[in-house]
Amino acid sequence: MSRHGPIGLSEEQAALLESATKYCADKSPIETVRRMIEDELGYDPAVFAEMAELGWLGIAIPEAYGGAGLELAEVVPVVEQMGRNLMGGPVLSTTLAAQALLTGGTEAQKSQVLPKLAAGAPAALALMERHADWDPGHIECRAEPRGAELALSGTKTLVVDGEAAQWIVASVSLDGSPALVVLDGEAIAGCERRPETVIDETRRSVQLALDGVSVPEAALLDLTLAHATLERIELAGSLLATAEMCGGGASCIDYTVAYLNTRKQFGRLIGSYQALKHPVVDAHVGIEQARSHLYAAAQIFEEGEDGEIAVRMAKAHTGPAFAYAADRAIQFHGGFGFTYECDAQLYRRRALWCENQHGDALYHRRRLADLIL
Repeated sequence: MSRHGPIGLSEEQAALLESATKYCADKSPIETVRRMIEDELGYDPAVFAEMAELGWLGIAIPEAYGGAGLELAEVVPVVEQMGRNLMGGPVLSTTLAAQALLTGGTEAQKSQVLPKLAAGAPAALALMERHADWDPGHIECRAEPRGAELALSGTKTLVVDGEAAQWIVASVSLDGSPALVVLDGEAIAGCERRPETVIDETRRSVQLALDGVSVPEAALLDLTLAHATLERIELAGSLLATAEMCGGGASCIDYTVAYLNTRKQFGRLIGSYQALKHPVVDAHVGIEQARSHLYAAAQIFEEGEDGEIAVRMAKAHTGPAFAYAADRAIQFHGGFGFTYECDAQLYRRRALWCENQHGDALYHRRRLADLIL
């Protein structure tokens, strides 16, 4: 499809949006979301396998590697509906790992790993470290040549879906420059994985200790493309996090409006009071604006600097918009809104999580300033 002209959905996006809307609503009602919070894995492997059968994991993987041959723009409506239903599972992690391999992997790595990811093998990214710098080029974990192998050291944090991953793409410093390595099951088994407690209880994340692990030189992605790969991951991750927040924000508003149209105070539905109407409208407008940003960014994602500007604008706007909607949901549910039983807190947790994936609003505004001023 053309990426130019008025903002809208391509035929592929519209079809995926329709199928994902029904599927995610069916597989991830709020009762299932809460049950998965108590589950050690955090998602249903059978549902994840069904997603692979539907082709969702291979949407943005070329046909030559077992995918559908579409672009990341076509992943957006699927992730949006997953966010709308607070759905867990390693779909985003696997998609981003595939993007890393597509951008910077060798032909051998692409041929070996990408068909497995498209078929449903979960994967993860290991980019963050204890310094918590969102700059993907700030890397303290190291890889040191030892003959035909690379000795790894250091600890990665916030490795989302790292416990379930069969493949992990990790960033390391090699001879003082950024590099990426792909870890297979054997290498992952040699890493110590420590579960982390994170704000979004529908997520699963681990610390990944690389000390004592060695990988063959063939595990190294193309060094000349390391910077481009890290930039691609940041932008792709920001785009998909924005999609998830748009879906979550829309669902949060629906949840709040349903309550306002049910709860009575002083003999009147509380939704009839302007003090509650106006903030809900503000929240709705904010999410609708965010969705416009999202699909505009998806439309031109592959167009270099223009695409980068659009993605950063979308991420910078959507995080605060989702946070506002979730805050109002908690406030408007009164005392119940501050309890664990109220679903509003699930949206607030998701908003905090997504806002801090691949940089918050302030981070992206600073990057935008360098691009447009």
